[in-house]
Amino acid sequence: MNTAPIARPLAARRTGSLRGAAQVPGDKSISHRALILGALAVGETRISGLLEAEDVLNTAKVMRQFGATVTREDAGLWRVWGTGVGGWAAPAEELDFGNSGTGSRLVMGAMATTPITATFTGDASLRSRPMKRVLEPLEKFGATWDAREGGLMPLQLHGTSRPICIDYDVQVASAQVKSALLLASLNAPGRTRISQSALTRDHTEKMLKAFGADISVEPLARGEAIYMMGEAELKPCPVDVPRDPSSAAFPLVAALITPGSEVSIPGVLLNERRIGLLLTLQEMGADIGIANVRESGGEKVGDLLARYSSLKGVDVPPERAPAMIDEYPILAVAAAFADGRTTMHGLDELRVKESDRLSAIVNGLKANGVRVTEAADNMTVEGGKVPGGGRVTTHMDHRIAMSFLVMGLASDESVTVDDTSMIATSFPEFENLMRDLGADFLRVNA
Repeated sequence: MNTAPIARPLAARRTGSLRGAAQVPGDKSISHRALILGALAVGETRISGLLEAEDVLNTAKVMRQFGATVTREDAGLWRVWGTGVGGWAAPAEELDFGNSGTGSRLVMGAMATTPITATFTGDASLRSRPMKRVLEPLEKFGATWDAREGGLMPLQLHGTSRPICIDYDVQVASAQVKSALLLASLNAPGRTRISQSALTRDHTEKMLKAFGADISVEPLARGEAIYMMGEAELKPCPVDVPRDPSSAAFPLVAALITPGSEVSIPGVLLNERRIGLLLTLQEMGADIGIANVRESGGEKVGDLLARYSSLKGVDVPPERAPAMIDEYPILAVAAAFADGRTTMHGLDELRVKESDRLSAIVNGLKANGVRVTEAADNMTVEGGKVPGGGRVTTHMDHRIAMSFLVMGLASDESVTVDDTSMIATSFPEFENLMRDLGADFLRVNA
């Protein structure tokens, strides 16, 4: 089991302009899925641009534990030899996912319809996060489980030897839950129907189709229904992972709020269900150029150019939340520097991220002199001058840490975060990349 790393506090100070090209890492969501589907296919899957961060590396390790051959040839270049759908072997040891909710929940789905048992665990943050939202619908396929009270890790999942197809309506706006059920349906005889009212990110559907699954999507009056034919035989498919828009969000917003800045970010994923932050920032008056738009592996990709901008407050509708659920911390930072009030609605899913992310955002803003109010599922930020000078408790949440370091680059006084060690779970290059652009970071005592 993972042990807590030594805390690494860091302060960010007001800097001059940020300039240069930010080569952000590969998309985390697509990286996880490429490894998992590669391990379920028969033959060799080649992956380029894989995000080599702790969350994804833990998923690669787990795929090996299930019997897949996973090798790294070069930076970002990996090969996976899969076992076929239903061919995973029972792991000899517990599966440690570190901080990764995505990896753990997707893998639960992928093994639920295979007759093996596995123990799932992770770090302190992951062990506090709800798993019933995945485990309970997996019961409908025939899987069973044993967990701590509340469905918390460590937990044992018992895959079924006689899976059945299901018709299930996903009640939470969660791509992780939807994706887990789609992966479970791969080994369930017959056609499974998964419906959702919120249009969550669709990387799993796109990649399943590329790997040869019989999958189709039907629009509904509200949302959509996804149909999957079970007993699938997945074929290897080369995957070129585009750059992660959730990671691009940090240098992007840093450029927008730091006077005189101009930062380019090439090769960013522009999937329409992942660009909620871009749309919102443009509504706020952000100067963001998008060029060289192209398609790579079935996904839309483009180059971004962000310049310092005078932002204004806006009202962010709840229906946009699934398209930017990971970007609300950095949006809140942008809102703190905007002229006027920004209200964000539909934030209930932030309560069950790496931390209670909504409360962590609110407390971090208040610690740095920003006026903010919080309700059950919304937040209002009163923008303008940002005094800074506060110390932010990150609660082991990488996006909270990176967002408030970005705030410190433009606030009156420096902003300190209590730990940056967990940033390696998604963006290990963050500190060096931002320094190369001109960011002023300073190590401080714990």
